[in-house]
Amino acid sequence: MKKETAIFAGGCFWCMVEPFEEQPGILNVVSGYTGGHVPNPTYEQVSSHTTGHTEAVEITFDADVIDYPALLEIYWQQTDPTDAMGQFQDRGDNYRPVIFVKDEAQRKAAEASKAALEASGRFADPIVTQIEPAKPFYPAEPEHQQFYARNPRRYAMEHAQRQDFIDKNWKD
Repeated sequence: MKKETAIFAGGCFWCMVEPFEEQPGILNVVSGYTGGHVPNPTYEQVSSHTTGHTEAVEITFDADVIDYPALLEIYWQQTDPTDAMGQFQDRGDNYRPVIFVKDEAQRKAAEASKAALEASGRFADPIVTQIEPAKPFYPAEPEHQQFYARNPRRYAMEHAQRQDFIDKNWKD
């Protein structure tokens, strides 16, 4: 097994877990916070827009089963890459779309996938998702882990606008 990690931010972390978790080769998906300057932030602190953190997921995967470029493809299909300051109903810097890269190989793969998406013409507006070096990742509180599985009705409401966007833009 070749164990690696990836960190993606794409709006509310509740909606970013299931699409990755259902893939073969995914070992673990953790909701959390990254990119800021406050160690061990709480949900309330991150929501106050004073920590610099973004809600994100840290994905541990078996690279012998699913590789990083495949994860990037899943990522793009879960976000609106043309919206720099939030995703769907979630607004603000703590919901911005970011690919946090852990090394040069991830950076190159992320840059190439972003360029390919831009060149595809799928979106009329520019692709504004940021690619940034990974910073420490802090797991969110237990109530935020596996939210979709523990709170299916609320998750369905939170996910509805995102799903409409996905259906419209990625049906092929």
